[in-house]
Amino acid sequence: MEDLKDVYLTPLPESQYVKPFRLHYTQNGKQKNWDLLEVHDSVAVIVFNVTRKVMIFVKQFRPAIYYNNVHPKDRQSDQIDTNKYPASLGIALEMCAGIIDKNKSVEEIAQEEVLEECGYNVPLKTLQRITSYRSGVGVQGALQTFFYCEVTDEMKTEQGGGVDDEILEVVEKTIPEIEAMVTSPGPISSPPSCLFALMWFLHYKADQFKK
Repeated sequence: MEDLKDVYLTPLPESQYVKPFRLHYTQNGKQKNWDLLEVHDSVAVIVFNVTRKVMIFVKQFRPAIYYNNVHPKDRQSDQIDTNKYPASLGIALEMCAGIIDKNKSVEEIAQEEVLEECGYNVPLKTLQRITSYRSGVGVQGALQTFFYCEVTDEMKTEQGGGVDDEILEVVEKTIPEIEAMVTSPGPISSPPSCLFALMWFLHYKADQFKK
């Protein structure tokens, strides 16, 4: 995961994942515009292993986090110096998640992501749909639907770690470790949706597993 080299920047060609555009509008009689990104909606899933009372995370390299850890002057180089800026600067700890890019229900996509990323075969009926919210509201505002599920060691049927060219690592954390994470002064290399999920779990679910 942290074997990183040949890092450089280019203009964005046509992409199936990100479409930049400018929205023009008139608000309260004043003409305005705003630069936006069209991206896929997504799902995110809290996966809690009740056998060992640990939460299941995925760890992965996020180029956007890495890029924002590179000094603006160094971004202008032909190649980013990976000795100065190692891959560890771009590693994020997140909930199991995935984009909605198939003709399936959000529940089916959530189920598929839990199996592919975390290795647990979760029945659809055990996926608890919590809420949905808009993410990245400054530039994209895509909809993410948030689920919760409880798993056991016996439900672990695959290794996890993603499919195709994904490079993911499954990470487990205890409830005290989660509590320490959300009270950390930061910066925390996790998206706000992950921290929201952890706070939701600590508020609504954690006490029953502390007994």
